[in-house]
Amino acid sequence: MNPNRPGTTENISISLPSDLLSELRARAGRRGVSGYITEAVRHQFAMDGLAEIVAAHESEHGALTEEEIAAAQRELFGEDAAADAERDAA
Repeated sequence: MNPNRPGTTENISISLPSDLLSELRARAGRRGVSGYITEAVRHQFAMDGLAEIVAAHESEHGALTEEEIAAAQRELFGEDAAADAERDAA
């Protein structure tokens, strides 16, 4: 086990389309396919969590307004990204 990785790891087997696997190997670089997939899964879990937060908010308060979305984009990505998104929506 790599001492730099927290916790234990387990080997699994997954199936991917050949073209996707080729692209994955090309992009993974030094971190390797396992590291790349680990980070992708962590990212997806975070996105799932955000989706759950939004769904809970919307069930209680209704759909997010454009202003609320722009404020969240500013908080997450900074002023420039929010301005770009507002321009794209117009």
